[in-house]
This record gives sequence, C-alpha cells and structure tokens, in this order.
Amino acid sequence: MAPQRIVTLPGDGIGPEILAAATRVLDAVGDFGYDERPFGGASIDAHGTPLTDATVAACKSADAVLLAAVGGPKWDSTDPDAPRPEQGLLRLRKALGLYANLRPVRPVPALYDASPLKRELIEGTDLLVVRELTGGIYFGEKRRTADYASDLCEYSAPEIERIARTAFRAARARVTSIDKMNVLETGRLWREVVARVHAAEFPNVELEHQLVDSAAMKLVAAPRHFDVILADNMFGDILSDEAAMLTGSLGMLPSASLGDAGPGLFEPVHGSAPDIAGRGIANPLATILSAALMLRHGFSLEAEAAALESAVDRALAGGLRTADLGGSATTAEATEAVLKELA
Repeated sequence: MAPQRIVTLPGDGIGPEILAAATRVLDAVGDFGYDERPFGGASIDAHGTPLTDATVAACKSADAVLLAAVGGPKWDSTDPDAPRPEQGLLRLRKALGLYANLRPVRPVPALYDASPLKRELIEGTDLLVVRELTGGIYFGEKRRTADYASDLCEYSAPEIERIARTAFRAARARVTSIDKMNVLETGRLWREVVARVHAAEFPNVELEHQLVDSAAMKLVAAPRHFDVILADNMFGDILSDEAAMLTGSLGMLPSASLGDAGPGLFEPVHGSAPDIAGRGIANPLATILSAALMLRHGFSLEAEAAALESAVDRALAGGLRTADLGGSATTAEATEAVLKELA
C-alpha cells in the first residue's frame, strides 16, 4: 500500500517544534508521506493570506491534515481588513466541510495533582466535547464601523441535526446539550432540534439540557457527571478550553475535526505560545495525542492509536513533566520519552 498522505501545517510560534515531534512519533508506528504547507501567520508573511488556494487544494486531496498552532501578537490587529491567522483556520474548516469537532478530556492519573481541581473531583473523568464547527457566531455576517460592531449568530435545523447525531453516536450513556435558550432564539431552536433527533433516532441514550452558564459551573464542580457535551461553535470553544484544566494543562488536549467525507483535520487545542517559541521547551503531547486521533478517526488504525496514547500515559507515569506540567523536560526529551515507551 502507498503511504497515507498527510498535509502538515506547522503554523506559527511553537507550531514547527511540536509538529516535528508528532511526525517523529508517527514514523515509529507507520509509513506516512508528508506535504508541509505554510499556514496562518507564516502564510500571511509569505503570501499575504493565512490560507492559499494551493494549500486548500492540497488539503482536499490529502488523506488527513495535521495542524500545530496559529497566531501571535505579530498579526494582532483591530483593523477589520487586516488578514489574521485565525481566518485561515475558519476558512479551512469550511472548505473541508468539517462541522464536527471532537475534544476528548481524560485526565491522566499521573497528572491528577497537576490540575487546579482536587484529585477527588477529577478522578475517573472521561468526557467528550462535541462542538459544532462551521456555523454560529463565528461564521455569521460581521459589521463594523468606528463606533459600532455586530456579529450575527445563526443556525439552521439541518446544521443542528447533523452535529446532534455525531454526539448521540459517540455517547456511552448520556448527552448533555448546551444552549442559552432562556435569552437566545438560536438556543431555543437548538434545544428543540436536539430533542427531536433524540426522540426519533436515539431514544436509548439519555438526553439532558443545560444552560451554558450552569454547565460551566458543573464542569468544575462535578466533571464526572458528563459523558458527551454537545455545544454550538462558541459555547463548545469556551467549555472545551475550560475542560482542559481538568487535565492540568492545555498542553494535554487534542482534537479532531471531521465531516461526512474527505480528510479530517487534527490539531492540539492550545495556541502558538509565541513567548516560548524557539526555546525547545514546548509540550508536544497534545499534538502527539492529536496524531493518535488522526490514526483512529482518519485512518481507522485503532491499534496504533491506542499504542500511541498508552505510550504517552506510561511516559507521564514514569515522571515525564514539561514546564507547563511543573517539570523541566524539553520538547526533545518529551518526544524521546514517548518513543522509548513505544519501543
């Protein structure tokens, strides 16, 4: 068989460092071909746009896309006409039809004490955030003048139906659907459509509805309560970052963005950390775990995905700690620790 073709998008900040770590680990479990492309701020510098048409075409023809991180203060601007790295990410999700973002949150026993929450609260937590990714306020019409701004939040029933099905299929026992139906019309539609899909197609899965503010409190007060959290684009973004603190660091949280067909996009949840870029101290584990999700959801290589995740767990149990986890291990040392466990 020809090697699986992966478009790699190093992006900005620590992106090139952590992506190099992930590809080293991937090469230890399989045969893959890589096509590296500039993305985000790096693409703005090179081409004047965060995402070129050539990169879109390459991603569409690949078997999977592995992204590191984008953004940084160099490209921050309040000018609505200035290109921003994050615009490339939104456009790529839309171009690939990636409407479902999966963010598993499973604190590793070796890191229970790294979380700001008490061990007895997070012990045994194993939840999945299913975030709608191509609709809502991030993609609605935007207007801006010198003293006025607006962002339109809109959803259609079919958009809600397809992400609800993703959540119900992933659930072991319960889906907690998040909205703000007490004040938002989109929240009321969201709740109605999710309830309808549940009743018609997934009656054996428990469904509960929670307002987003209540869910945010419960996520830190009783995280074991959650199985699958279903949320729109903005609420899912915020809640999954909050949930990352259960693991002790954003540097531990991977994600997979999937559609109905074509390649998926796999990336760590954290940002580009420009303050530590080039110093060799970035935590590569979220990117390595994102590569494991790529093996599972992109290539149906479950054994290889499980082996990679187990290697990360064993490395942490053996004492591996990068700076964000309270230790001093470098990016290279963290990578070597995982490779040693794989061997």
